[in-house]
Amino acid sequence: MIHFQDVYKRYPNRYEALSGLTFQLDKGEMAFLTGHSGAGKSTLLKLIALIERSTHGQVLLNNQNLSRVPPRKVPYIRRQIGLVFQDHYLLYDRTVFDNVALPLIIAGENHREIGRRVRASLDKVGLLGKERNLPIALSGGEQQRVGIARAVVNRPPILLADEPTGNLDPALSRDIMHLFEQFNQVGTTVFIATHDHSLIETLPYRQIVLHQGRLAQDAV
Repeated sequence: MIHFQDVYKRYPNRYEALSGLTFQLDKGEMAFLTGHSGAGKSTLLKLIALIERSTHGQVLLNNQNLSRVPPRKVPYIRRQIGLVFQDHYLLYDRTVFDNVALPLIIAGENHREIGRRVRASLDKVGLLGKERNLPIALSGGEQQRVGIARAVVNRPPILLADEPTGNLDPALSRDIMHLFEQFNQVGTTVFIATHDHSLIETLPYRQIVLHQGRLAQDAV
């Protein structure tokens, strides 16, 4: 499903964020992406989501070469991907319902379908009773759950998360990881960038480790 072939990413200041990266993530797999701060984790996820483009090499998504995707087709690629960030990027003047509904509104879904799918997503993350709350009234863990509900409301086959537990205590972090496991169990491909080694060492999933932009380890 996700295939990196000798991928490099260099920025205009000549900084090389990724160097000769090759790996494959299969459909329905759950894996962690880890490494030191500045190892290239966020850059790697941005290449998959077409927020950035590789300098050299191929990034394939479902056998489609992302380097050849024209700008007008980028939104269609991104509809296959749910994105979860450490900073939730919620709209604090909108309700929880409105925040989760945003991807469906952009996609042009009708009001009835939006209502049904938003409530289903909020139910999955345990926030169905808080759909009319403003995000500011929620805890940090609940705000992260809103971000996850928004990421999955389009039912994407791929879920990418960049340090999703970075601001949470250990108990809340375990709860969030359990949510990702539940999505994976129904067939979603889940790829999580994290530096929380104490948490991921307790979980039986593949770890792809970066060091200075290079693949340092790839093992379960």
